[in-house]
Amino acid sequence: METLNLFISSIFIDNMVFAFFFGMCSYIAVSKSVKTALGLGLAVTFVQTMTVPLNYLLNEYVLAPNALVEGVDLSFLSFIIFIAVIAAFVQLVEMVVEKFSPTLYNQLGIFLPLIAVNCAIMGGSLFMQQMVGAGEINNFGQSVVYGLGSGIGWWIAIVMMAAIRERCTYSNIPAPLKGPGIAFIITGLLGIAFMIFSGIQL
Repeated sequence: METLNLFISSIFIDNMVFAFFFGMCSYIAVSKSVKTALGLGLAVTFVQTMTVPLNYLLNEYVLAPNALVEGVDLSFLSFIIFIAVIAAFVQLVEMVVEKFSPTLYNQLGIFLPLIAVNCAIMGGSLFMQQMVGAGEINNFGQSVVYGLGSGIGWWIAIVMMAAIRERCTYSNIPAPLKGPGIAFIITGLLGIAFMIFSGIQL
């Protein structure tokens, strides 16, 4: 039940977009089309699911105090190590998408390699590290669940946004609000809507 709570919380309560507003650059730029949003959301979910557990292992067995050598604390290297792992997996995703879906690769453009610096991905690993310290994540399996849940949460957010923005093209939106303006307003309203999930315990 604790693992299920972690999964639900990472998707709805601690949603990377609506709770922390992480990954807003690609979220706003790529959410003009549902098809493109689905592709980028899948890529982010994959990278998040793979990097959070791997960074958990590195955090526990390499970076933590006394992990490698008694009296040595390598936690100050967390940022560098986490970014290196994320960049490696993003490169892998980019090569796979280019090979098997050139159309999606061209649609995503610069935003596919930018997953490497997407703060939602880095935020997932840093939150995992914080949750390990607080005792909310106690094993490798829970880190996998958290990585998957936070990725799915970001995916849901960008697909919802893309669906709404596609409908907005047929709406009479005031000229000053067209584009990013209405996107930020919609994001704020969705963030307020997602607050209804706060405090849910299964």
